[in-house]
Amino acid sequence: MISNEEMLKIYEEKGALLTGHFLLSSGRHSDRYLQSALVLSYPDIAERLGKELAQFYKDDDIDVVLGPAMGGIVVAYEVARALGKRALFTERENGKMTLRRGFSINKGDKVLICEDVVTTGGSVKEVISYLKEIGAEIVGVAYIVDRSNGKVDFGYKQHSLLSLEVQSYDKDECPLCKKGVPVVKPGSRNLK
Repeated sequence: MISNEEMLKIYEEKGALLTGHFLLSSGRHSDRYLQSALVLSYPDIAERLGKELAQFYKDDDIDVVLGPAMGGIVVAYEVARALGKRALFTERENGKMTLRRGFSINKGDKVLICEDVVTTGGSVKEVISYLKEIGAEIVGVAYIVDRSNGKVDFGYKQHSLLSLEVQSYDKDECPLCKKGVPVVKPGSRNLK
């Protein structure tokens, strides 16, 4: 199994552990950002991380591995490949998480949700709501990085490969904003 230290080393070596002033997908601000897309752009690493996550769910009955766009797409694909299952992704349509592109999940299908980075778990919670709405069964949540250091609980079996606590702030409480440091939005969700 891959260790926290080895995961941090991978992020550092690939230039994916950034420092500055960042607007996170959750809407919060932080002085550190983990750009998983840089790590996942290396197919050998993406495959390895997918296999590592898949190990925690190999004995579970899973029909579909599902990731929220954008961050969860590659993770879901690699975990699904390791498990020999179908990989799908959700997207927002009119502000609501849904399946598009002809993808479908049937009522009762057993779904493993995959994500790259979880801070507050907002995207995963949207996917959980959608899956409950359509009558799918949630098996668990697998993600590469847990930025909450274990504080986020989805109510299902969950596992991450890297757990760390990265300080984040509401915009009004952000010390970097108060210092006038320009904010950068490196994530995939369009925020205002």
